[in-house]
Amino acid sequence: MPKRNENFEKAKDFKGSLKKLLHYLNKFHKLILIAFTLAAFSAILSIVAPNKLSDLADIISDGLVPNISDTTINEIMTDEDISISDKKEFSNMISNIDETNAQNIYKLIDEMPEDIANIIKPKMDFQSIKSIAIILGIMYLISAIFNFFGHFIMATVANNFARGMRFGIISKINRLPLKYFDKNQTGDILSRVTNDVDTVAQAMSQSLGSLVNAITLVIGSALMMFVTNILMAICAIISSLIGFSLMGIILKKSQKYFIERQVELGNMNGHIEEIYSGHNVVKVYNGKKDAIEKFDNLNSKVFNAIRKSQFLSGLMQPIMMFIGNFSYVVVCIIGAILVMNNHITFGVIVAFMVYIRLFTNPLSQIAQSMTSMQSAVAASERIFEFIDDEEMSSEKNLTKYLDRNKVKGNITFDHVKFGYDSDRIIIKNFSAKVKPGEKIAIVGPTGAGKTTMVNLLMKFYEINSGDIKIDGVSINELRRENVHDLFTMVLQDTWLFNGTVRENIVYNKEDVSDYELKQVCKVVGVDHFIKSLPKSYDTIISDDDSISSGQKQLMTIARGMLDNAPFLILDEATSNVDTRTEELVQKAMDKLMEGRTSFIIAHRLSTIKNADLILVMNEGNIIEQGNHEQLMQQNGFYASLYNSQFEKIN
Repeated sequence: MPKRNENFEKAKDFKGSLKKLLHYLNKFHKLILIAFTLAAFSAILSIVAPNKLSDLADIISDGLVPNISDTTINEIMTDEDISISDKKEFSNMISNIDETNAQNIYKLIDEMPEDIANIIKPKMDFQSIKSIAIILGIMYLISAIFNFFGHFIMATVANNFARGMRFGIISKINRLPLKYFDKNQTGDILSRVTNDVDTVAQAMSQSLGSLVNAITLVIGSALMMFVTNILMAICAIISSLIGFSLMGIILKKSQKYFIERQVELGNMNGHIEEIYSGHNVVKVYNGKKDAIEKFDNLNSKVFNAIRKSQFLSGLMQPIMMFIGNFSYVVVCIIGAILVMNNHITFGVIVAFMVYIRLFTNPLSQIAQSMTSMQSAVAASERIFEFIDDEEMSSEKNLTKYLDRNKVKGNITFDHVKFGYDSDRIIIKNFSAKVKPGEKIAIVGPTGAGKTTMVNLLMKFYEINSGDIKIDGVSINELRRENVHDLFTMVLQDTWLFNGTVRENIVYNKEDVSDYELKQVCKVVGVDHFIKSLPKSYDTIISDDDSISSGQKQLMTIARGMLDNAPFLILDEATSNVDTRTEELVQKAMDKLMEGRTSFIIAHRLSTIKNADLILVMNEGNIIEQGNHEQLMQQNGFYASLYNSQFEKIN
């Protein structure tokens, strides 16, 4: 397992990762700009609406208040159409009115003469109320439509971004050298492709558009509060700034835990993948307890990282809710005092209450969005670490090409030196010449460099010095795809994907007839088994099917034989088949390898007795070479190795 980075905060570059994320979003800038514009217009309409709501509140409040001003009283007392007795009665009632008792006022109005009551009683302007209500409804409807399409566009951008990012990661995998996969766990790589990309996409879809809307609401509502009443605006802003300060402190403290969460999640996924792929070994060696303990340890680290990050981020919303409620109280108290002193109307308080909601709620959204963006940046950082990792050398300038149908089959190893690290050379000085159509066996103890040599031949690794030539052309002058096209490779580890038998054997090869397919399978000896399956060659196979390792190996051998490449590599290809099957496969291979240059890596030396040339490797060098009879006559390392496999225990 890769060593875990303990210093998350110092090792990570939040600003740099955010900058890279914005760079990747650059191709979506038009759609994002449209989404932001719609979000801003939605917010602006929500900001303008309280002014109309204030007018509506004033009209309604005016319609509830009796008209008993001094002007109205003078008008009644001077009106010649009203009798003197009614005026006298009205005068007596006015003197008994208690303006603090609304119930008393309405009771006296009901007892007044009808002609005077019609003048004084409250009158509701329903026409104005209807007009303002319609305008408000239209504004809120348009705001909702803008908001919907803004979020829809951002969701589309997020999905397209995620799809492009996944494609980029998959493309990157094909450009990475094998040493990257030697040093990193498969589970951690999968976590970057799935969990991390989904985290970024979710944040973009749910938070980025809301963030613009929230910021617009905060700025716009703050401006409108100052325009409406400076004193009340100052009180509301000061109380909210406390929330901003606390939010900033929490964001700074929680960032390292969001990064830690993504890293630990990748470590846990790597362990799960590792244990799942080696489940049989774990069972055989009774490693269940150790595996569970290790998982519990990793799971606890994930739990603690998530708990700390969620606890700190979870504080934001309650704090902002408290600040918002506190602002309501402040506005109500100060607003009531100003209304009593006739500095503002009741409608201003109503508008201000809406502005407070428009100001504080977005602060909570901003806090939530910032939390989500933290996770997104932490996840994107892991993605960019993968994308920015060192790739294989570029081959754009390579123009030479070998046609697989015209290749003769000569291969030359010229003083090849190679090491996974510059200070640890594995292949020290490898030289050999292979003629067309020869069957070359590479033998030696474990760690001698047999598979490494084949990997160098396939250009999976770059050699440190020396050269490998195919028909006189250096592989350094050929593109990797061209080199790979010249070889058919059958490995010890079988690989079958979820698909039909036909698809697995014909894999990535076009125009293969049923006759060719069945003939190859007959030669290998797997045709009888395939016909015993429910749908023969159209049977879908998966990991759940009870297919033996030997049967799987035969299918992969058939796949390799079907590919008519000039070179064939068999890396312990017969290790998973029984002795009788091995003899059949060996005969079939001898026939199919006619005219093709073949490399066989084998530990069971009995399988390569008929090889044209046997290269005996030890510690990265060829120490002996020749055919079986010649090497046995030398009575050297090969003879000792061969005889050791047939020693009988006395």
